[in-house]
Amino acid sequence: MAIVMSKEAILSIVEKMDVVAAMEKGFIEYSNGNCVVPPVGELLFDEENGETHIKYGYIKGESHYVIKVASGFYNNPQQGIPSSQGLMLVFNQKTGETEGVLLDEGHLTNIRTAAAGALATKYFAPKEIKAIGIIGAGIQARLQLQYLSKYRSCKKVYVWDINRENAELFKTELEGEFDITIAANTSELAKACNLIVTTTPSQQPLLMHEDIQQGTHITAVGSDTPEKQELDSDILAYADLVVADSIPQSKSRGEIFQAVSNGKVKPVSVLELGTAILHPQMHRRSDEETTVVDLTGVAVQDIMIALAVFKNN
Repeated sequence: MAIVMSKEAILSIVEKMDVVAAMEKGFIEYSNGNCVVPPVGELLFDEENGETHIKYGYIKGESHYVIKVASGFYNNPQQGIPSSQGLMLVFNQKTGETEGVLLDEGHLTNIRTAAAGALATKYFAPKEIKAIGIIGAGIQARLQLQYLSKYRSCKKVYVWDINRENAELFKTELEGEFDITIAANTSELAKACNLIVTTTPSQQPLLMHEDIQQGTHITAVGSDTPEKQELDSDILAYADLVVADSIPQSKSRGEIFQAVSNGKVKPVSVLELGTAILHPQMHRRSDEETTVVDLTGVAVQDIMIALAVFKNN
């Protein structure tokens, strides 16, 4: 009989977990070739402004495999419904039996993505942060800021969203924890911040190369389909380090895919996150370097967080 876990039960377990450590282990396993992760499946719903991603796989020698279905329907907030939806399924790796149904409503995807962003901050952000820039003001933006704060203590934050009301709500909800300025545009944000996280579903670059300060770190989170792009490709062309969460996935989606397609970046210059974590010479070497980590979302993240929750229920 499969265990069915509610969102509330799942989140109570996650609160006690070190999710960033789980992501670090997962990325290392992935880059070491110890994971079986097929290409992402996806459904795009143009009329509803929605998308569904199916990510699945297993770690060799583990007890279970995981299939994750996660959706983003971006008109939902207008109806009072969260944009993120979904669930995760846990199967016995030896028998194929369904052993866990995690009704997380997309929360585990949001959390594991934020934890990956924190990991990018840990290894690639400058030690001295002038201000943190957050582009987009949704759930993921909030989580990214909260998780990365474990690794950089800066409280000065600039936020920009295409909908100013979203930015104002972001400021209202978090101003007790952070000193938040609503930027008039992304140029103002970039000129004030040397740690920037982008969290939107934009299909046009929002952040331009000429606005980026030398020594800035950018974690790009939103571009997880072939059509999406948040960064001007010249940002990657002039960066000292460009890191992909998955080199295979960067061939079909994400900021690196866009930059390679534009002829701005050569694939051979891109590092993979798990490999870079393992080799200190691949980390940021000074606060003068400009770095980009492109997070398209890898199934190993879902495997790690689903199994940790399932085994601790």
